[in-house]
Amino acid sequence: MKAKKYVLTEQEMPRQWYNIMADMPSPMEPPLHPGTGQPCGPDDLSPIFPMNLIEQEMSTQAFIDIPEEILDKYAIWRPSPLFRAYSLEKALDTPAKIYYKNEGVSPAGSHKPNTAIAQAYYNKIAGTKKITTETGAGQWGSALSMCCSFFGIECKVFMVKVSYNQKPYRRLMMETWGANCTPSPSNETRAGRSILEKDPDSPGSLGMAISEAVEEAVSADDTKYALGSVLNHVMIHQSVIGLEAVKQMKMAGDYPDVIIGSAGGGSNFAGLAMPFARDKIAGKEIDIIAVEPASCPTLTRGPFAYDFGDTVQMTPLLPMHTLGHNFVPAPIHAGGLRYHGMAPIVSKLVMDGIVRAESVQQMETFEAGLTFARSEGYISAPECNHAVAMTIREALKAKEEGKEKTILFNWSGHGLVDLGAYESYFQGKLSDHDLPQDVIDAALKDIEGLPKPKQTK
Repeated sequence: MKAKKYVLTEQEMPRQWYNIMADMPSPMEPPLHPGTGQPCGPDDLSPIFPMNLIEQEMSTQAFIDIPEEILDKYAIWRPSPLFRAYSLEKALDTPAKIYYKNEGVSPAGSHKPNTAIAQAYYNKIAGTKKITTETGAGQWGSALSMCCSFFGIECKVFMVKVSYNQKPYRRLMMETWGANCTPSPSNETRAGRSILEKDPDSPGSLGMAISEAVEEAVSADDTKYALGSVLNHVMIHQSVIGLEAVKQMKMAGDYPDVIIGSAGGGSNFAGLAMPFARDKIAGKEIDIIAVEPASCPTLTRGPFAYDFGDTVQMTPLLPMHTLGHNFVPAPIHAGGLRYHGMAPIVSKLVMDGIVRAESVQQMETFEAGLTFARSEGYISAPECNHAVAMTIREALKAKEEGKEKTILFNWSGHGLVDLGAYESYFQGKLSDHDLPQDVIDAALKDIEGLPKPKQTK
């Protein structure tokens, strides 16, 4: 029998995270203080994050040791398996070899606990009693809820209202792990109330939910905020995915020509891609593709600029691809990819030509999800289906060109709590959404007066 999956032992789990900032072709630009416009120092971030995470956020050290307490928790679901998608290859009749890293094996069902457990741990040893956060599709909120429960930390989640209504079982997962979940925008914060005054029927956005979570975090000394994507320390924690995949591809006697991951804030994509991007920076020929929704095309249609991470402008200004902090995406089912900005690390890799960005429409992603489910068996989260769709595109391209190539993508989470989205697809309630340029232009007017990064597009 030919090998279908490649599984590492717990002893082979990475003992260090990888930080690509040590190997960037050109240096990253710093976050800026929202009031002064000057580079943020550690003290500027301390009302929001514990100092041990701030140190990682600003680190340019290539490898960072993973504490034993985190490794012990990782062992619940890590190392995650690497699969060869023989059945998908057959269904597509492609000469391409397709591999996928299965991050849906975590208790929360996605890659998100890789950083949630780290953030909960570092907050615990820093004395934090409560963590606030936002969540889109609910994968991050459920992951942080679980990990806070491991360390006895209270967890408060502001969930984007449209996703709160679309995905009730995500809320129930959070509550099962002891968290409190509130639809955003809410009347619980000044930020939420100000948004509802302007638009009582607002569907919410990640930017709005971040504003509410940050406001609550800074209101108490024993409370901190946690972000599930975008920030440097999150990308560092997620590198465990790619570090394992490097070892597993060696087990398979193979190396990827193409790396693919869905991109909303950038965490699952960067987690798989960064260790391979290091090889590309060193001269290896690899096509590394970040895939986003066509209705929220941050990388493909947004400029590289300084912008706020939240709607009410409480966060530092980050150098990133953005659609503007007031941009409200269409209520597509891939709630985890509906963010106006992109991780500065991912944005910089795109600017430096290490990563290329593509967008796909909603209907193509669900069609790809069905193809994957009916060949490989796994039902993907709507977010993950973006990577599946691009993988199918690349595999069919290899077929048209008559070329053999090896494709590796991150299967970032299962869709068993998102079956309502599939039901909507089967009932014909979903459609593609072409985002008009004037909508983007209107949202970008709000960043015209902000500082500009040195590198622009």
